[in-house]
Amino acid sequence: MKNILTILLLLIAPQSHATDLRIVDGDTLVLNGTTYRINGIDAPESGQKCKSERGKDWACGDAATNLLYELTLNRKVTCNKLALDPYNRIVARCFADGTDVARNMVANGRAWAFLKFSDEYEADEKRAKKAGLGIWRGPSQPAWDYRAKRWDTAAQTAPKGCPIKGNITANGRIYHAPWSPWYKRTRINTAKGERWFCNEAEAVNAGWRAPHRR
Repeated sequence: MKNILTILLLLIAPQSHATDLRIVDGDTLVLNGTTYRINGIDAPESGQKCKSERGKDWACGDAATNLLYELTLNRKVTCNKLALDPYNRIVARCFADGTDVARNMVANGRAWAFLKFSDEYEADEKRAKKAGLGIWRGPSQPAWDYRAKRWDTAAQTAPKGCPIKGNITANGRIYHAPWSPWYKRTRINTAKGERWFCNEAEAVNAGWRAPHRR
């Protein structure tokens, strides 16, 4: 009787997915230890601000990260590899319970369709823009321009023009690109083994990882 009761309890107990999922930002996630760059979109960077319809700043980077977290929370997440990006990250099409998360991000105005590489979500972007959703509430700087500006500024003062900071913390070896919200307050101590990197691939290959937001 005890064994039967145990089996019944297991059957009615909430089932959790045996998945280790971490959200890096609005277009990057780590699934079972593998980092995936979601194909066809470019979300605002963590810490990036956008303009509202009244010209006021709002935290579009946090909003993008939070939506990706909500879309994947307690769902079966799968990612199908498509290619490698210039930083050796896996570019993939990712799904949460079978739903295309990239399409949801664009449709809700939490990411731009990355038309430089794919036009798959162009129609979704046009609808979001027409409705004034999220990043389309006001004039906002696309993520690729935001990154380029931050990179150029940081590279001017970084050692050998390599502005990525490889920090060692209690949570491991974490690298911060110039657009990271922790970038300015991160100090590099080379005596502790911390170092500077010229690109993200170099940091990843050396054993550092991007910070997880959620």
